[in-house]
Amino acid sequence: MAAAALALQPLPAAADPVGKPVSELLRDLQVMYEKTESASDAYNKTAGKLARQRKRTETAEKALSSLRSVLAEARREAGSLARQQYRRGDVGLPPVVQLLLTREPRNAMDGLHLLTRASDHQAVTVRRLVAGEKRQRQLTARARKALARQQRLADRKEEQRDTVRSRLRQVERTLASLSDEQLSRLRTMENAQQTSTQRTLMSAHELNGSKALRKPSRTGARAVSFALRQIGKPYRFGARGPGAYDCSGLTSKAWAQAGRSIPRTSQGQWKKLRRVPMNQLRPGDLVVYYRSASHVAMYAGQGKVVHAPWPGSDVTLSPVGAVPSVRGAVRPDEGRPPMEDYRLPGPLR
Repeated sequence: MAAAALALQPLPAAADPVGKPVSELLRDLQVMYEKTESASDAYNKTAGKLARQRKRTETAEKALSSLRSVLAEARREAGSLARQQYRRGDVGLPPVVQLLLTREPRNAMDGLHLLTRASDHQAVTVRRLVAGEKRQRQLTARARKALARQQRLADRKEEQRDTVRSRLRQVERTLASLSDEQLSRLRTMENAQQTSTQRTLMSAHELNGSKALRKPSRTGARAVSFALRQIGKPYRFGARGPGAYDCSGLTSKAWAQAGRSIPRTSQGQWKKLRRVPMNQLRPGDLVVYYRSASHVAMYAGQGKVVHAPWPGSDVTLSPVGAVPSVRGAVRPDEGRPPMEDYRLPGPLR
């Protein structure tokens, strides 16, 4: 809901390089990055629900088709038994007379009894299958309606995502039109902002010194190792590897490769995983940014995270304060003991 509300808020007007302070351009860009990731997160979540509903609908369709085939076969068998029973009684003599005249009256009685029981059983089976088909038709109809609703929701989320992406491209085009002097001031301001945020985080949450060497679980170490190997691959909306990633695509894939399934979206990761204080971060933990929880990075140690930052960037190793507005952290492997023999990966030494 937070993502949808954020995506529907009024968007800032495209930045105008004429007379607009560089600080406002930087703010516009950061706001649009947050809105874009939030809208993409909302779409990814809805698309996941759509895929699951489509699978449930397909399963219902197959079950209905299979049940109809079984019902048709049961009806054919019931009809065949009914015809056999009719022929047995249609030789000109009533069944009782047939029984008196046969050389083996016991066998004839058993045959008639079994045939009658078989036909009765088939009739019961057909009635049961007819009732089952009716129930399955109702379930299938509900599944189809649910799929149609989910498809309409996914379409709306896709439209919202595309609208936000379009506005982001407007901001990026404005930035591309800046002079070298303006770009230099923008980079200086951005670096100063990141440095200040990083200094505050490192001090407030004791992410430097010996406590920065907190050891991960063996599973967490595998997740960090995988994420670090993705450095240099491009950011792409909705991507979960192997050639490109978005922010939560990287974290969810890294943990999946380590053997732990976690929610696909950053908002789902923030909502479903165990919260941990920032001063207890260990490698493998996920740092979540913005009130909307629309960006996520994996803590690698030494005050740094590996993440897919934003459109146009690559997966990179950055200070934990490289993205403003840290909301908190979560731990996918809560309860797993730390590795005693852990060593920092090469990029962090």
